[in-house]
Amino acid sequence: MRIETRAVHAGRSVDPATGAVVSAIHPSTTFERDVDGGYARGHLYARNSNPNRDALEHCLADLEGGLAAAAFGSGTAATMAVFQALAPGDHVIAPHDLYSGTARFLADHMARWGLDATFVDVMRPDEVQAALRPTTRLVWIETPSNPMLRVTDIARVAAVARAAGAVSVCDNTIATPILQLPLALGADLVHHATTKYLSGHSDVMGGAIVARSVGGIFERIRKFQASGGAIPSPFDCWLVLRSIRSLPYRVRAHSDHALRVAQFLAEHDRVTAVHYPGLPHHPGYDVAARQMRGCGGVLSVEIEGGRDAAMKVAARVRLFTRATSYGGADSYIEHRASIEGAGTRTPEGLLRLSIGLEHPDDLIEDLAQALA
Repeated sequence: MRIETRAVHAGRSVDPATGAVVSAIHPSTTFERDVDGGYARGHLYARNSNPNRDALEHCLADLEGGLAAAAFGSGTAATMAVFQALAPGDHVIAPHDLYSGTARFLADHMARWGLDATFVDVMRPDEVQAALRPTTRLVWIETPSNPMLRVTDIARVAAVARAAGAVSVCDNTIATPILQLPLALGADLVHHATTKYLSGHSDVMGGAIVARSVGGIFERIRKFQASGGAIPSPFDCWLVLRSIRSLPYRVRAHSDHALRVAQFLAEHDRVTAVHYPGLPHHPGYDVAARQMRGCGGVLSVEIEGGRDAAMKVAARVRLFTRATSYGGADSYIEHRASIEGAGTRTPEGLLRLSIGLEHPDDLIEDLAQALA
């Protein structure tokens, strides 16, 4: 079955009692026990499970080609569950270029947990290989990366991790399962901030982990989900599931628009670099062409003149909103270095653009006047 059909039907069914074709929202925090004290209807307490969360998890597992999924209250909560499923003394390999919140969580919080992290250029599998230790338990991949849009060969890095007995996790938030299927390429787990493209409207916070198999680390993630309680509300699950119906068409439009904008910016004399894997000059172009079906709706651009010049461009746009996040219907622009703060590796002249569903010609005209 094709992904457009699965996006509409996975996790959904007609209500047998009422015939409703749209699922109900179940806000209940607790569920009735059977006469024998059991829970034959499948739910005990909302922290453990909920009908809306079950439906969303089933849908996400289906779209990613996994056996199971665990939904969380944010992308960061999903990240935390993965790392806290490891043990003190374990070693993690992560990319230099990744979401700054993940880097901070590893360096600031998990270090106190006793988890050791090494940051390498995961675009180079030999660096991953060289960083391996007997205690390496997990390799984190983010591709395309945020905010430099670097592309990692998932199959090669996952193979390195597997040979060392480590788990590979791929953050698939920018690509989504519409453009990239990490599990099919060898990854063990897929991470999503469902806040972004899966919800698609900048009005839901959420995250998820999708697993190739249900044992091992995913079983511990599931236990952390239930005991930690960092879960999405039933309404949030319902909203994300509703939005996934249009996901294939939205993501393709985002990608088409972003490529048009990237091509325009690559020719502009005030632009010193455009980071978008759909451009032939991008160092990850060949890998992206091999493992992706489009390059997504996020790109980064470096403005001649550095930080001050970039800030001025961001202040002059009219259709773009100066805001953090990406994946919504409207377009955002953000100076990432100032958001990431001290220690950032992001160039000071870089602006990250989330290209929305507006007509790309209008977005290009807006950027042209801001760069004039």
